[in-house]
Amino acid sequence: MNSASTTRSRRGLLTSEPVILLALVLLGLYYAREVLIPLAMALTLNFLLTPAVMFFERLRLRRISSVVLVVFMASAVAGAVGFIVARQLIGVVNDLPNYRENISHKLSALNMPTTGPFSKTVTSIREIEKTIVKNDAVTQQAETAASAAGRRAREVGQLRTDVNPEPVVIVPPSESTGHYLSELLKPVLRPLATLGMVVIFTIYMLLKREDMRNRLLLLAGVGRLNLMTQALNDAADRISKYLVMNALVNASYGVIFAIGLFLLHVPNATLWGALLALLRMVPYAGTMIAGFATIGYTLAVFDGWSHALWVFLLFAVLEVAVSNFIEPHLYGSHTGISALALVTMAIVWTLLWGWAGLVVSTPLTVCLIVFGRYVPQMSFLHILLGEEAELAPEAHFYERLLATDQTEAHNIADRFLESHTLVDLYDDVVMRALIMTEQDRHKGVLDDVRSSYLFQSATELIAELTDYKSPLTLEPPCDPEVTPSRTYPVVCVPASDQADEIAATMLAQLLERCGHKTLLLPGSALSSEILSRLGEEAGTILCVSAVPPFAFAHARTLAIRLRQSLPGNRLLIGLWNTAGDKEVLRERFGQARPDFVVASLQEAMARIREWEQLGEGSPWVQPAMEAETR
Repeated sequence: MNSASTTRSRRGLLTSEPVILLALVLLGLYYAREVLIPLAMALTLNFLLTPAVMFFERLRLRRISSVVLVVFMASAVAGAVGFIVARQLIGVVNDLPNYRENISHKLSALNMPTTGPFSKTVTSIREIEKTIVKNDAVTQQAETAASAAGRRAREVGQLRTDVNPEPVVIVPPSESTGHYLSELLKPVLRPLATLGMVVIFTIYMLLKREDMRNRLLLLAGVGRLNLMTQALNDAADRISKYLVMNALVNASYGVIFAIGLFLLHVPNATLWGALLALLRMVPYAGTMIAGFATIGYTLAVFDGWSHALWVFLLFAVLEVAVSNFIEPHLYGSHTGISALALVTMAIVWTLLWGWAGLVVSTPLTVCLIVFGRYVPQMSFLHILLGEEAELAPEAHFYERLLATDQTEAHNIADRFLESHTLVDLYDDVVMRALIMTEQDRHKGVLDDVRSSYLFQSATELIAELTDYKSPLTLEPPCDPEVTPSRTYPVVCVPASDQADEIAATMLAQLLERCGHKTLLLPGSALSSEILSRLGEEAGTILCVSAVPPFAFAHARTLAIRLRQSLPGNRLLIGLWNTAGDKEVLRERFGQARPDFVVASLQEAMARIREWEQLGEGSPWVQPAMEAETR
């Protein structure tokens, strides 16, 4: 048995196979729903009421007094709202027969037009339907007559064979009082039992808040105290803020809707406002049910269509404003759920637990996201459900180039430049995409045709940004407040392949924007004649560009050659995006060690700016003197 299988057996099948674990969890949620539904609803109420309990505790009330007071207040509010809604709803049901004639007129007004091709089609369908119904009626009459004749014949035959028949009497079984009461109370006892369990669980969770947290920490283990503490705090904070803000928004929504209905003279405006506020707790379906029920009631009450139209406009304006502007601004970031995941998980919880799952779908999904964020084995939950799970700009840029979508890749760069500078784009997006290209190319997973396309697209993007004007007030590394003694010419030399050349092109472009005279020379063009010309001016700065992987070997080979031919010139090596101590990397070059080793274009520009401020001199000797001084 190898080490991988040994490690897997130690961890267990469930921890190494999260999909199997998730399937078992879903089965448990479905078959244990009779207990888990009240527990989940109590947990939701606990998150909603805990801030109120903590508020009274800060007023020096004891825990039990705070819990009793909060539960009593919540029960009083729920009872009052339920009483008002039930009373007005009974009145609406009793008044509906009075609007029967108005409803009939509305239905008659919705008949099809009498002219036009659509009306002719509808008339033809109705005639065919009448013909089929007529034929069915004739057939049914014939079958009825035949069956009646047969029955009479059987009766006559039976009278002839049996002169004295015995009557048959069907005696219904007697029902006990207990059975009758159980059948009568069965539809009521089940909801009452669920409500009682919810109340008991809620009170216990509010009273034993710390005890429940300690038990969860003990289950996680002492070694994961920090992880579980962060997870519990994150989940409690997200869900509590969401539920409190959701309750306030829904209550305000219902009040405004009721006021609008009152101004439109719609009867029982309080009922429809309260129903809308309550049903909005049920995602998606609740709002539509309450809204269209109100519109239907308005159509039944009023003779014309204008009142129903005004109610529809009121409902539509409020829903658009609240759903698209107010809710995302107030608590859109508190849940951390993407819009698609919110809809999907609402369907999943509804399939598992029915209407109760739809009510508690958002809090439970938040718990899953937090669980996936802090538990590595379940990180796929955070990726699938969380709103923050998106590709980084460099990965998105590279992915679009892999898909040969050059337009979208350039759009990603344009959006990045809206809040970043050009050097940030080159360092954080383009350079990292080049590194990923080189890594995939050296691994053999990227063919030459696709890599050439990526390199060409990056080159075109850099060419398009030659005359780019940054909207930012100050674009590093060019600082207008610092006036250097002079600017030195810079020669950018790629260490090896096309990726190195693209990185050198970005550096040369940035230097030109700062006023430098730059020259881009490929390594193959460094003949003895060109090297001798470069050595005529000691102030010329040599910059070697090397993109990982295998950046150091190519850079060191080129640095040895440049040091032998140009010992008096400044030499800067760019090992782009390389981690580690730069001084240690510099010493690894041996006798060809450069003046500086940098890992980003930003740092390269900063080093060159330092040389400009120092003026003439031999930087090759200066680092050694500084080391001796230290």
